[in-house]
Amino acid sequence: MIRDCRANRAEGWAYFISNYVPVTRTILTHYFQPDAAGRVMERILLALRQPESSLFASVEPVPERPFVAELRQHVLALAERFEPAAAPEITVDLETLATALEPLSVVEKQAAWLETMRYAPGQSGTLLRMAPVTVEKIRERAAELIRHKTDAWRRTLLWDNGLQLGRAAAASSGSQCLPAKIFLDVLDGRSTWRGREDMEHHVRGCWHCIDRFCRLVEVVELLRANRPLTGGEAEPLRKLFGVATEKRPAWKRLFGQA
Repeated sequence: MIRDCRANRAEGWAYFISNYVPVTRTILTHYFQPDAAGRVMERILLALRQPESSLFASVEPVPERPFVAELRQHVLALAERFEPAAAPEITVDLETLATALEPLSVVEKQAAWLETMRYAPGQSGTLLRMAPVTVEKIRERAAELIRHKTDAWRRTLLWDNGLQLGRAAAASSGSQCLPAKIFLDVLDGRSTWRGREDMEHHVRGCWHCIDRFCRLVEVVELLRANRPLTGGEAEPLRKLFGVATEKRPAWKRLFGQA
């Protein structure tokens, strides 16, 4: 698909529409208010429909989950450009957060970071395979650690600063940061004990990788719940993208199948 979209081929865009427009909608409605998401959806899709976009720049095959993780970053960046969110009343920067939460383990940092990604304890518990009450306890501890490192504080500080913290974490990569495959091996149960130990040794002190790990956890759930569009649902988007309508075989037209 990536190669076809980069070459501006109809089949690539048709596949993108059917499979990844639903993901785009889910991302928007999770991170933004419904009215804001509705206002920017079409503009975001048209911005994504650019063969020269960095989203389609890779000449090597890209697995689906890393692609969707990158799609998420593009969608959020475009949404913020088209519909800038109001600055939070009380801010916290990534450095302060990192210092405050240094005592936490990797999974505890994930539970805290998912709050910046606007996942409630129940949702975070599903993503991390953890009881919601455990997530709540971790977040209460994290909140206290942060409160002692800031001059101004409120319980929703991470939630309110989520987009800004996410941008800062994404921009803080270093030469030792881990590729997506390492995290996916852990999530899929393919990592060895030593491999997981090495991963955690790095990730515990790297908020870029905490963020990336959490984004991939999010992507796994996004794709698990994703339902591709039917032909009828995709048709208006094909017109928006300037993609020719796919002709159905005669037997499908005869029996009225999409």
